[in-house]
Amino acid sequence: MTTEAPVLLLAPRINETGLQLRTAAGLRGLRARTAASWRAPRELLGAPVHVYGGPLFADAVGRELGLALLEPAEDWLARLPRALTGRRVSATTLAEARALRGPAFVKPPADKLFAARVYLDGGALPGPELLDGDTPVLVSEVVRFRAEYRLFVLDGMVRAGSRYAVDGDLSVAPLGRDGSQVLAFARDVLAASAAQAPLPSAVVVDVGPTDHGWAVVEANAAWASGGYAAGPEDVLDVVLRSSGPATQLAGTDVPFLRELPEVVR
Repeated sequence: MTTEAPVLLLAPRINETGLQLRTAAGLRGLRARTAASWRAPRELLGAPVHVYGGPLFADAVGRELGLALLEPAEDWLARLPRALTGRRVSATTLAEARALRGPAFVKPPADKLFAARVYLDGGALPGPELLDGDTPVLVSEVVRFRAEYRLFVLDGMVRAGSRYAVDGDLSVAPLGRDGSQVLAFARDVLAASAAQAPLPSAVVVDVGPTDHGWAVVEANAAWASGGYAAGPEDVLDVVLRSSGPATQLAGTDVPFLRELPEVVR
């Protein structure tokens, strides 16, 4: 068994959250470093590594470093009851979405293959010359979120949170006086999710109020999500679980493993 201190490896293009996590990791006694390139550092092969960065970086280094990267199921949002989503949501393919005859919010469930936004109809979506028709997408009714909050969840409990938008515009702030409502709704979401649409043990869930009540925005991989004003120490706990060595993976998280490509150099 290795006695090496775990390593937090950050993507080359480090963002503000990455800087905060690097500091938090160092204070905890972890080794923290920023990758010099989009290759797995040779000296880290076989070491206990965790990563923080976007999907492209994770795919570039994940298999070589022996990582288990957790992400929510592609159809997670569509499996939640409408009382929690506040709108009709369907998991389908890009080919099916191209047949839409009216406005809808369309997004890739995980990787940012195209812009997540309202499309006037299916003809405005990326064509077959850009993306295959079998590309998974989520299609939902158009709703307006008055504010949006990011929650870092570990073992079914919210560990950290932050506001990140108001009326669709970036607006970062601590949960503050909104915290009690945010957390109360989050408890309902996580309880329903455990019964109907399970999540990995470490994940990010975004929620917010609409004109008709509280609703889920989406769920994302913690290892690729911005922390905004959430406490870095607690965010780090969630990130570490979401992107650790495969040898430390809990059996209940196996269904949520990201499929990592074999990179040919």
